[in-house]
Amino acid sequence: VIRAGADADVLLVNLAPITARVFAALPKLRGVVRYGVGYDNVDLHAATARGVRVANIPDFCTPEVADHTLALLLALARKVIPLDASVRAGEWAALGVARPIRRLAGQTVGLIGFGRIGREVARRCMPFGLRVLAYDRYVDSDTIRAAGAIPADLETVLRESDFVSIHVPLNAETRGLINAAALRKMKRTAALINVARGPVVNTLDLAYALHQGQIAGAALDVFEIEPLPLDHPIRQAPNVILQPHVAWYSEDALRSLQRAAAEEAVRILRSHAPLHPLNEPSC
Repeated sequence: VIRAGADADVLLVNLAPITARVFAALPKLRGVVRYGVGYDNVDLHAATARGVRVANIPDFCTPEVADHTLALLLALARKVIPLDASVRAGEWAALGVARPIRRLAGQTVGLIGFGRIGREVARRCMPFGLRVLAYDRYVDSDTIRAAGAIPADLETVLRESDFVSIHVPLNAETRGLINAAALRKMKRTAALINVARGPVVNTLDLAYALHQGQIAGAALDVFEIEPLPLDHPIRQAPNVILQPHVAWYSEDALRSLQRAAAEEAVRILRSHAPLHPLNEPSC
């Protein structure tokens, strides 16, 4: 990273770690644009101390991630993947594979995180007749109710939900938030969906919970280590859908992301504040 950025005024960054060491080695640097939503790979404290502006692109894929969340929820609810595998194996055992399936209307979705994406997921759930609980420490109850969801604490979301869907950023508070203790609070018939950040879920604990029947299913688009190691126990867990960190993607989102990141870089180069600043450098 230091070699590649030696002459840079602005870095456009995806997953590369932009650490205090990187900032110290690049005295010419004026800005970092994280072309994506999460920014846990950028040391904001070090950037601020060195007067480097940091921005992200928080809204480029909101509808895509919300749509993907619903796609995973419906696939879990209707057992699309095991039914497909059964037919491909030469079977025709509809109820033998599908049972039990419950009617979607009247079930409960619990959202952990109620920012842009969480709210769009809630909006998509409601026409299906789903009851939506929402937990977010930084969103007030009136805002949650105005979006049609029911405010709840984390324990209530875990205990009452038939589908728990994660939509929080990765930080010190959320790392390992869904661990063995949290999974034990969920219904045995419930499923977990993570399209946010891999380390929010302890995937080894999740694999164990699935193997033990502590919960009924899971769908994961993100993992602590990506690509997912070939020997990871989650690969052999029952009733789990695994995706290659693709929920963000559409051709429209990709074009929007690339354009918005370039525009933020230009703003920084012109000494203007970015549209989505993540810090406030004093120099």
